[in-house]
Amino acid sequence: MDGKSELIARALSLAGSDLLIGGEWGPAASGKVGAVLNPANEAVLTEVAVGAERDGQAALDAAASSAAAWAATAPRERAEILRRAFEAIMARTEDFAALITLEMGKPLADALGEVRYGAEFFRWYGEEAVRAFGRTAITPEGNLDVITVRRPVGPCLLITPWNFPLAMATRKIGPALAAGCTCVLKPASLTPLSSLAVGRVLVEAGVPAGVVNVVPAESSAAVSGPILADPRLRKLSFTGSTPVGQGLLAEAAPGVLRTSMELGGCAPFIVFADADLDAAVAAAVVAKTRSNGEACNAANTFYVHESLVTDFSVRLAERFAALTVGDGLNPGVDLGPLVSAGQRRDVDSLVAAAIAAGAEVLTGGAPVDGPGFFYQPTVLGSVPKDAAILTTEIFGPVAPVTSFETVDEVLARANSVDVGLAGYIYTRDIKLVQRCARELEVGMLAVNTGPISNAAAPFGGIKRSGLGREGGPEGFEEYLDTIYVGLPR
Repeated sequence: MDGKSELIARALSLAGSDLLIGGEWGPAASGKVGAVLNPANEAVLTEVAVGAERDGQAALDAAASSAAAWAATAPRERAEILRRAFEAIMARTEDFAALITLEMGKPLADALGEVRYGAEFFRWYGEEAVRAFGRTAITPEGNLDVITVRRPVGPCLLITPWNFPLAMATRKIGPALAAGCTCVLKPASLTPLSSLAVGRVLVEAGVPAGVVNVVPAESSAAVSGPILADPRLRKLSFTGSTPVGQGLLAEAAPGVLRTSMELGGCAPFIVFADADLDAAVAAAVVAKTRSNGEACNAANTFYVHESLVTDFSVRLAERFAALTVGDGLNPGVDLGPLVSAGQRRDVDSLVAAAIAAGAEVLTGGAPVDGPGFFYQPTVLGSVPKDAAILTTEIFGPVAPVTSFETVDEVLARANSVDVGLAGYIYTRDIKLVQRCARELEVGMLAVNTGPISNAAAPFGGIKRSGLGREGGPEGFEEYLDTIYVGLPR
């Protein structure tokens, strides 16, 4: 067996094929299994158990029955379990990265970054577990002591997407466990393996039976619907598209559930007239191609001042044309496949419509022939202002470039979409930075840099990009209730 084959075998052994319910690994109640495909060659990687309503209900039963004991567990003990899980993932960084590449497609170097980023949520929230502080005060009238107490919200349903199959699981599980909440994790059907591997790590780290349950499913609704209708559930955290999030919010409304929603984006990348063009182009490549462009905070639309747009477009096209596309496990690959045939069709449709509207193909512009769901790294120049690709989340390695004249114009155009997750700006003018921070309608703003995600920082958006935050102290707050105790003085 060669080195690549050995790596694949080790990676697949991390996940197994069963559901995790109540501390036990086992098949779905129906016995049904589903295939997980490698998007680089469309071959079946493995088969995993496919959960349905009975499995979801059993998982919630386990989470609810273990909730009181886990909430009463000493914060230090919860912290140590999370720390051990962090160390276990880091000890097998390459194997976890290979698993991500196999099921999702991103290059191994990119996947290694996801492993380090994702594992950090266990370490960071392990440190936060002992800091669920309340406060004390005196009422203005002086008659009462005001005491606030923090306690876990209760059992949680965590629904994760396919584009960051490890990091999105740890970003939700970490604060939930640190706060003393139990959970049911429903990973994306395209990429269940990384979540199952995280579940195994947590069991080995000492998480008690029922505290973390992992239920892959072909139909998310079949599992989540009955759970959302159960009064024992107290929290829903979802990362995915805005339309699906809106539907889940409607389902969560009857139970008045605490909700965290990290939904779609359409991130503007604005290059102002005074920008460092070399730095802007370099950051544009990273901000667009990270995770094959399949990231909700990926740069989506490139607004470049008219004095720089030609130079920027040429340089960006040269950089994109030099990218190597292929199987992410092979050395030297910069871009892997998109996650599915459907995702590639969606990207190609947006590109075709932009070309029909008058956009110029500077490089790429089409799917790659052969097995796998590959798409050429693409730069479109002279994109008309009314082209749909400028205001639609692309989720692929496609960079549409359009020009602007004034600050007022570009802010109005960037703010015209109904989502507001991330934004990127390049300028040397601090007053312009301050204005963008005030007026650009996004939840996260990167200034003269590429991606800014970090376990210690709040990730989330405004408008239809979601509710709440993940990461940082703000992400911990999402899993804690505040109880007010008034005591006569």
